[in-house]
Amino acid sequence: MRYWYPFMEEAIQQIKRDRITKLVVLPLFPQFSITTTGSSIRVLQRIFMDDAYLSRLPVSIIRFWYRRQGYIRSIADSIVTQLSKFEKPEEVLIFFSAHGVPVSYVENAGDPYKNQIEECIYLIMRELKARGARNDHTLAYQSRVGPVQWLKPYTNEVLVELGWKGVKSLLAVPISYVSEHIETLEEIDMGYKDLALKSGIKNWGRVPALGCTSSFITDLADAVVEALPSAKALSILRETAKESDCR
Repeated sequence: MRYWYPFMEEAIQQIKRDRITKLVVLPLFPQFSITTTGSSIRVLQRIFMDDAYLSRLPVSIIRFWYRRQGYIRSIADSIVTQLSKFEKPEEVLIFFSAHGVPVSYVENAGDPYKNQIEECIYLIMRELKARGARNDHTLAYQSRVGPVQWLKPYTNEVLVELGWKGVKSLLAVPISYVSEHIETLEEIDMGYKDLALKSGIKNWGRVPALGCTSSFITDLADAVVEALPSAKALSILRETAKESDCR
């Protein structure tokens, strides 16, 4: 991991000790952003290119995977499960909350994150409609920090607005997270839930992160197997990385 144990550098040393002959890099970010997957790949490239063994190691990098049917269906399964817990599931607003990024990254640096988030939600809602769900939905962005402008609308502002508009039942879906952490357990479950209830929303639910859901894990395993044949030395991958980011 980037910011906790085991750190990326530790995992790389283990790769060398195990004498791995082919590697698939699978970032646990469904959508690509230069702030997450992009920055991790840059660190990986720097470490690999400075090492004689690693620079020759065939590597395949899965840059994003939000379009995979196993992922989309797993999220849809979780949404359907949580909707069934409401007294009137058909009246529940599905509220997608994604981690935000500074607007400048999207508008000036060409970060595809916003477009990929929106496409991901489209695919999820299409899957839900195919199952008979006709719920309204909306998207907002959370976790902004600092004085610069981040992607809008902001989650906290939208929750207040929805309360004013008379929305009574809401199901929060943390769309850019696959595990539970401070931004789901505290920011959403505590901060945003409290704000929603104070704003007039009466019935609150939250879709848990997919975590180790079997259908999701199976699909990730399939993604790794599918990526193996395309593994190349990282020195070659680096030359084509920039043009591949937005595909």
